[in-house]
Amino acid sequence: MATQPTITEYQTRVYALLKQIPAGRVSTYAAMSKALSSSPRAVGGALRRNPFAPEVPCHRVISADGYVGGFKGEWHKAPSGINTDKKLELLKGEGVLFNEKGMLVDRSRLWAEFDL
Repeated sequence: MATQPTITEYQTRVYALLKQIPAGRVSTYAAMSKALSSSPRAVGGALRRNPFAPEVPCHRVISADGYVGGFKGEWHKAPSGINTDKKLELLKGEGVLFNEKGMLVDRSRLWAEFDL
């Protein structure tokens, strides 16, 4: 029998915001932390532990400068890049594209309209 993951109140709040990001859009660690009166690093920590992916779409969160950032606790190309490649693949499937340097191509895809 599978056990339910233990998540904190903060993680619950982060995951509730994640579910608001529409397919085909991305938000940033900074935008999420602002909505939560938190820090980008704390948001990243909660995303790293997301037991509900991809239904709770942590792949839709990128760095404030438009860089694709990490995925599943692994930063781009460190050490293998497999997780980031998966993040890029998921986002491409939703129409969100990044250039060869990992930067968001269309900044109109950024979204921060969270309902709290």
